[in-house]
Amino acid sequence: QVQLVESGGGLVQAGDSLRLSCAASKRTFSTDAMGWFRQAPGKEREFVATISWNGGVTDYAGSVKGRFTISRDNAKNTVYLQMNSLKPDDTAVYYCANRGVPWVGKTIPEYDYWGQGTQVTVSS
Repeated sequence: QVQLVESGGGLVQAGDSLRLSCAASKRTFSTDAMGWFRQAPGKEREFVATISWNGGVTDYAGSVKGRFTISRDNAKNTVYLQMNSLKPDDTAVYYCANRGVPWVGKTIPEYDYWGQGTQVTVSS
């Protein structure tokens, strides 16, 4: 059974940084693209960032471009989301997700497995 376990969320002030981690149990992790999504209260889940199987290709939502960085360590079966210059609008539950293919994806239906989420709260 595939498991994705996020960690690193918390309560921070505007302008602070956080790094989220997602550890995957999937055997084919090193050949799968990964993504981060988030869901704020009362809103739909939205795309944040995605990374190809080897880290060679990344893509971001416009709202986080230049502030967030997605990366991965295939030796550790882990994907990261470095979040800098956090804003109150970044407050949400952040989910990592796994695709069964090597290339990036930006929509929810493209992902097969999801973590349980980690809460990020940014105070003003």
